[in-house]
Amino acid sequence: MLIIIKIMKTFKYLVIFLTVLFLSCSAQPQQKSIFVANWNLENLFDTKDDPNKNDEEFLPNSPRHWTAERLNNKLKNLASVIKFMNDNNGPDLLGVEEVEHKYILETMIKKYLNNKNYKIAYAESPDHRGIDNGLIYNSDLFKLIKIEKLTIPLKNNYTTRYVLHVIMEFRNSKLHIFVNHWPSRREGLKKSEPNRIAAATILKKSVNKILDKNSNARIIILGDFNDLPSNISIKRILRAKEFKCNSISGISKNDLFNLSFKIFQEGEGSYRYRSHWNMLDQIIVSGNLINGKLVHYKCNSFHIIKPPFMVEHNGRYEGYPLPTYGGRKYLGGYSDHFPVGATFLFN
Repeated sequence: MLIIIKIMKTFKYLVIFLTVLFLSCSAQPQQKSIFVANWNLENLFDTKDDPNKNDEEFLPNSPRHWTAERLNNKLKNLASVIKFMNDNNGPDLLGVEEVEHKYILETMIKKYLNNKNYKIAYAESPDHRGIDNGLIYNSDLFKLIKIEKLTIPLKNNYTTRYVLHVIMEFRNSKLHIFVNHWPSRREGLKKSEPNRIAAATILKKSVNKILDKNSNARIIILGDFNDLPSNISIKRILRAKEFKCNSISGISKNDLFNLSFKIFQEGEGSYRYRSHWNMLDQIIVSGNLINGKLVHYKCNSFHIIKPPFMVEHNGRYEGYPLPTYGGRKYLGGYSDHFPVGATFLFN
């Protein structure tokens, strides 16, 4: 009899324990949104000479004196901005540009961003300076399926960054992410414009191929496009439309929508050149991410991310992002671009 009573008591305590455990687990807040961002990290080079790349400007013995100490300081600074995103929760997807090698991002994550289970999708590009595009993602939410590299054919065999196409599994469905860093305007707007039109043409072909197979495809296009939302490459070739939150009904799933268009029209920008703000960094999505059944864009959530500690507060460059260098002078800052971000809600 005593044995039966002891067994019953043990069973009772086990039931109580399992009930408490179940309630505590079920009480944990479930993630109801994802935060997507993009940032040009501005010359994130290592300190080693790559004989196949034009990286001599960023070496310890160069005029810039790019040392391991300065690199580490930059990684720490970049991580502080990344942590600041999404109300200090960090992004779930972050497209990055101007990175020399994948292991630099891995070092930053290991040392300064280990609060989330971040992983990296990356591909070395043929860019003559050796700078590439990458995607940092929260592997608790996303599973990497495949990486593709879209080559941009330019005249005179000039090489530029690949468009990085990352295919993710997200809630038992596919998510296509394109990370872009289109050719610069260094030669002037008109002379260099055909290069960005070429990039837009290649990207549009890839997007159309996806949508032809599945009109419900979820596509996110991130990057530093070196063009404005109103330029030919984005508005006419890529056909990324202006999006207004009061006109969600009738959205076509086969169309692309530029989430940055509204604040671009209001005169804001992510990069400042000669006193003019330029919206070079953008987020563009397919129609199924505007009013889709699984996840949808939170209206007017697209914004330029400006942590107070990253902004110049005095002098000639007041309001600018604080870069790593001002000319050849070391400033110990962050980047010459502000990041951009947007929120997507789960239905």
